[in-house]
Amino acid sequence: MVEWTGTFAYRQVADDLRRRIADGEFADTGQLPSLAQLQKTYEVTVTVARAAIRQLTTDGLAVSHQGKGAFLTPDAGRAAQLADPAGNVAELREEVAQLRSEVGELRQRVASLEGN
Repeated sequence: MVEWTGTFAYRQVADDLRRRIADGEFADTGQLPSLAQLQKTYEVTVTVARAAIRQLTTDGLAVSHQGKGAFLTPDAGRAAQLADPAGNVAELREEVAQLRSEVGELRQRVASLEGN
């Protein structure tokens, strides 16, 4: 899953987890995947998985309890949405496309009304 993009592997994992948090994927339990699960899912070392969780704790999205795992903070979902510029850009692009479509329809309606 981690690619050679010039971005650190732990950062790629943390960014994907942040996106998943923003999507509400872990909202039911509030618990993030274990280090072993992260290793398997992202095909990374335990060091990379640990660094990704550490990044999320530094960002205030999670707290880690030794021997128990990492858990979301109460406002993690909202914080992750705000911290995900790619998600915000995609959402804005969708809104702009919708607005363009609506403006086009309105122009046609006005043109037809003015032509009568």
